[in-house]
Amino acid sequence: MRVITGKAKGHTLKAPKGLSTRPMLDKVKGSLFSILEGYGPIRGRVLDLYAGTGSLGIECLSRGAGAADFVEQSAHVCAIIADNLRHTKLDQLGKVHCMPVDRFLQIHRGGGHYDIIVMDPPYADPQIEHTLTTVATIGVGHPGSLLVIGHSPRVTLADSYPKLSRIKFRRLGDSCFSIYELDGEPPDEAE
Repeated sequence: MRVITGKAKGHTLKAPKGLSTRPMLDKVKGSLFSILEGYGPIRGRVLDLYAGTGSLGIECLSRGAGAADFVEQSAHVCAIIADNLRHTKLDQLGKVHCMPVDRFLQIHRGGGHYDIIVMDPPYADPQIEHTLTTVATIGVGHPGSLLVIGHSPRVTLADSYPKLSRIKFRRLGDSCFSIYELDGEPPDEAE
């Protein structure tokens, strides 16, 4: 696993031993970032939820994002993200938050300052839809923010949720990702 392009191009990233994390394959990551850059250069603030190795957030930083917050609940894995940030010399731009995703989202409710939000939760996570709707409705992003979700082909996500519209879906082998855009419309009172 490595950084594909940008300031930290070619740097190898550490990953924890075992199956506790499942980093996005380089081929899938390459396809994802090719599509993301089709919407414009990678800029602004990035939120990497279920960060694992930090690979997705670090790729965003390498490509030009100004800052990134990495959220991971395992202390051991948080230490690996911090090592990867130091190794890529991007540690001044990244901050690691060692806590559950739900807790981070509640603390940062209404912050509205992330331009790109990436989440690559465990493939069997039954809370994927709950988490993505929480991200969309509590105001950590703003109208036009992009929400990227890595998921299994066995997980079917809707084309829209309150304040979210899917703009892209890709399947590569046993990996998929969906890209949603946050809407500026207030949610319906009935929702």
